[in-house]
Amino acid sequence: RAGALVRWLPVRRPRGRRTASSSPSAPAGGADLSAHLWARYQDMRRLVHDLLPPEVCSLLNPAAIYANNEISLRDVEVYGFDYDYTLAQYADALHPEIFSAARDILIEHYKSLLMKIDAFHYVQLGTAYRGLQPVPDEEVIELYGGTQHIPLYQMSGFYGKGPSIKQFMDIFSLPEMALLSCVVDYFLGHSLEFDQAHLYKDVTDAIRDVHVKGLMYQWIEQDMEKYILRGDETFAVLSRLVAHGKQLFLITNSPFSFVDKGMRHMVGPDWRQLFDVVIVQADKPSFFTDRRKPFRKLDEKGSLQWDRITRLEKGKIYRQGNLFDFLRLTEWRGPRVLYFGDHLYSDLADLMLRHGWRTGAIIPELEREIRIINTEQYMHSLTWQQALTGLLERMQTYQDAESRQVLAAWMKERQELRCITKALFNAQFGSIFRTFHNPTYFSRRLVRFSDLYMASLSCLLNYRVDFTFYPRRTPLQHEAPLWMDQLCTGCMKTPFLGDMAHIR
Repeated sequence: RAGALVRWLPVRRPRGRRTASSSPSAPAGGADLSAHLWARYQDMRRLVHDLLPPEVCSLLNPAAIYANNEISLRDVEVYGFDYDYTLAQYADALHPEIFSAARDILIEHYKSLLMKIDAFHYVQLGTAYRGLQPVPDEEVIELYGGTQHIPLYQMSGFYGKGPSIKQFMDIFSLPEMALLSCVVDYFLGHSLEFDQAHLYKDVTDAIRDVHVKGLMYQWIEQDMEKYILRGDETFAVLSRLVAHGKQLFLITNSPFSFVDKGMRHMVGPDWRQLFDVVIVQADKPSFFTDRRKPFRKLDEKGSLQWDRITRLEKGKIYRQGNLFDFLRLTEWRGPRVLYFGDHLYSDLADLMLRHGWRTGAIIPELEREIRIINTEQYMHSLTWQQALTGLLERMQTYQDAESRQVLAAWMKERQELRCITKALFNAQFGSIFRTFHNPTYFSRRLVRFSDLYMASLSCLLNYRVDFTFYPRRTPLQHEAPLWMDQLCTGCMKTPFLGDMAHIR
């Protein structure tokens, strides 16, 4: 294991530099001082090796549920669900279909940057793309007035859409991002003039048409075995909740015929008997804020009825409506309701902030990211990166020429480590949860709008229906020196804690 670490992270030492043993007191300066720095570097590497126990990898369970807020399922009486990518998980094979259809619509009918932004509105350098080509860091900084910071007025609003930036939030965004990149790349490659706003609108309209025209619904309905994943697990989750006396409801933007066929495939012909209320074509997120749209009942064939809705009946199907009438008719309010969805804005934000419901975010990418985090390469890379960062912080007080050269070598190695760690997740953008050490803009919204998050609803099967989720207390920056370091295992002490206590 130590040999593997050395292979991944070779020691970089300027030629001719001699190595000295660690000393409790720093030498006076010059070559002796730089040798002292390299000795501390070697000490740290040995410490990292020794502190990574054999069982450090595979500590995280991809099927676990992670808590942002304390929540006891014992107190939850009502469970609500979105449909697409919540009750119904779709295979990756759906993305090329959406991409191709939207491309064809774009061709028949009709100088932006795609980039990753952290929780503090900074662009992560190395993740900005114009078309399919990376944009140099210097150009990104120049485009934003000498900084990589995105001003608040340009950033996404409450629902992820700002005046000049849109946040891509869910799995359905992947084909849209790919199509935008390909079209921009084509225009640039053929020296064609174009207006970024027009191009964005045309691509967005083409993607929308794929959904509006029902093309996606047709593909899934024609081959449910190919496109729908974990149907048996969805049935197991719903059946288990009903068996324990929980009430269930479904609120989705998808049409009834599509939902009906999907639920019959996953659950069976009597799927509606599991739900106390079923609402289709709800038009979220306006369903949560607009009081004007009334509920309409559908008959068995999906045709609209004209009678006034005074109660929501089990086994019946309702269309549109609004949350305020929903609350009045069901009296389901506050933390006794837990609603699951895949879109932080359209599904969860209003329910948590305006109505006090509990929320659960379904993040399919979480499973893959956890498997990467559990690899030995990630564990070693991250641990050494953190340790090297601590060295840089402590040793920056030495500013003679020799020491600055050592520190520059460490900075270069740290940057290379960060790029290696990023590429483990995705060569272009890295993890969806981190921009190097900072959380992403998405990650911050995830913490703000969800009590729980998980890779799929099937994760609920791993917990009792009266289980209490406790979020881990993580240190604020001013608390960190007092905590057991959480570099990787959560069980190792901060190196040089005694020395760090003198930092003011």
